Amino acid sequence: MTMNTPASSSTPVIGISDLSRRFKSKLALDTVSLNVERGQVFGLVGANGAGKTTLIKHILGLLKAESGSVRVFGLDPVAEPVAVLSRVGFLSEDRDLPGWMRVDELIRYTRAFHAKWDAAYAEQLRQQFQLDPTARIKQLSRGELAKAGLLVALAHRPELLLLDEPSSGLDPVVRREMLEAIVRTVADEGRTVFFSSHLLDEIERVSDRVAMMACGRVVLQGRLDEILESHFRLTLRFPTPPPAPPKLAGALLVTGSGLEWTVLCNGARGELADAVVKLGARIVDETAASLDEIFLARVGGERSTSENLLLQANSTTSSKTDASG
Repeated sequence: MTMNTPASSSTPVIGISDLSRRFKSKLALDTVSLNVERGQVFGLVGANGAGKTTLIKHILGLLKAESGSVRVFGLDPVAEPVAVLSRVGFLSEDRDLPGWMRVDELIRYTRAFHAKWDAAYAEQLRQQFQLDPTARIKQLSRGELAKAGLLVALAHRPELLLLDEPSSGLDPVVRREMLEAIVRTVADEGRTVFFSSHLLDEIERVSDRVAMMACGRVVLQGRLDEILESHFRLTLRFPTPPPAPPKLAGALLVTGSGLEWTVLCNGARGELADAVVKLGARIVDETAASLDEIFLARVGGERSTSENLLLQANSTTSSKTDASG
């Protein structure tokens, strides 16, 4: 019999090792490995169909690993669901809440399942989110429904807050409000947030650590600041047009024509500068790469052009909407 011993401070809140999952002929997860440490905001980014929701279902114990392992607080979520889920708050993209209930009834109903429910905190969140306690769930707007779901996910002060596309379909004001609530949750009490999104600006705004998924694989993961620092864009100018696009070690994406080419790089700047000189070119500009550019460059080999363009359009639309909001 497995003992429900609490995880030590050195144990990852989420530990996933070589996790694979197949649905008939589709490989939904391909040897995924990642760790989420206590107190982190961990952002999982990928286009729809990348495998994010399937990964979250394994973390919740709704799916059993076919190969590899999943541990939450050092425990198997399939074998010990009560010990795991009692410490987890979850909000799905579907906001699957009972429509016939009123907001205050939903709060009382959910409270019965959590020994550590904080009634004062629940009321604070209700007021912060401006939710009418007498309103029926089925009559709430998409934004209000998301806020109600977040309230019941947060009010028992879970050690792990798990969010699957939490702001999908929401307007920029509601998105910002929800993200700020998430950040405060972690900052105030040192708890952990794991959330998935296809909106790159959302991931960049609040995450400490990021994993990028495409076609069931993690193509890049690390601290957000280190990822942004290690990727950059070089503009090269040649005295005469090269016969083929320039090749540089660490180049992820090369675009351009004629005398001027732009290279998105991941590598040591000094070594790249020497390599550019050997090509007979000079660097005329160096700029930081955005998370959008890094993601599209990293997943370019994993996805079709049309899928990349769709993700880019979603991210651009989101950024423009935020700017206008």
